[in-house]
Amino acid sequence: MERIEVTKDYENEDGTYVLVDPGEIKKITPESGRAMEILSFVRESDIDPLFFDSSYFIVPENEGRKPYRLLEKTPEDSGKVAIAKITMHQREYTVFIRPYNHGLALHTMYFADEIREAPGYGKADDVKLTAQELKLAAQLVDTLSGDFHVQNYRDDFQSRLRQLIEAKQKGKMIKTKPQPHQAPVIDMMSALKKSLEATGGSEKRPAPIRPAPAQHRHLSHRKAS
Repeated sequence: MERIEVTKDYENEDGTYVLVDPGEIKKITPESGRAMEILSFVRESDIDPLFFDSSYFIVPENEGRKPYRLLEKTPEDSGKVAIAKITMHQREYTVFIRPYNHGLALHTMYFADEIREAPGYGKADDVKLTAQELKLAAQLVDTLSGDFHVQNYRDDFQSRLRQLIEAKQKGKMIKTKPQPHQAPVIDMMSALKKSLEATGGSEKRPAPIRPAPAQHRHLSHRKAS
């Protein structure tokens, strides 16, 4: 049988490509290790959530319970977050480690060059807002303000998907009502007024929000088992 050579190519910033052999990649791939290097401690308020990638819960082994507790307690008292470097699954990561619900949460970091710029983003300095517009927006914020409870939010699509699967297993068909075509929101003032009307002016419940399409990276979040 003919031997097939497998290579990977990597694109440079100038559009050219470099071929790299899997053996060469293996030589620079770190082994997954148990050591963690603390690089610095920073204020949690200084970290924009945009730089958080995947999320994990850290559970200590018996011999590591004391340093775990120390790493949990010290940043908790100081309001700081640890930035560390670790190796998982034969890949090196820079991570944030912070106290969370009587334990430690770990978040892998997006680097600065991984956050893509969106053309035209942040270019609204020339837009003038009237006092009435500001008052209306403030009224919407006040009406919908409340404490954050993650259990109040759910993935409606997954719920409908489970219903579909259960119905198909029972040989039933699901009737769905047609969704009205939604035109792009152009008048922001009208959108704010409709959101206020949807709340009844006083009852605090989530109002439907349909943001305009934007270029962004998908930020996934998952927990380690």
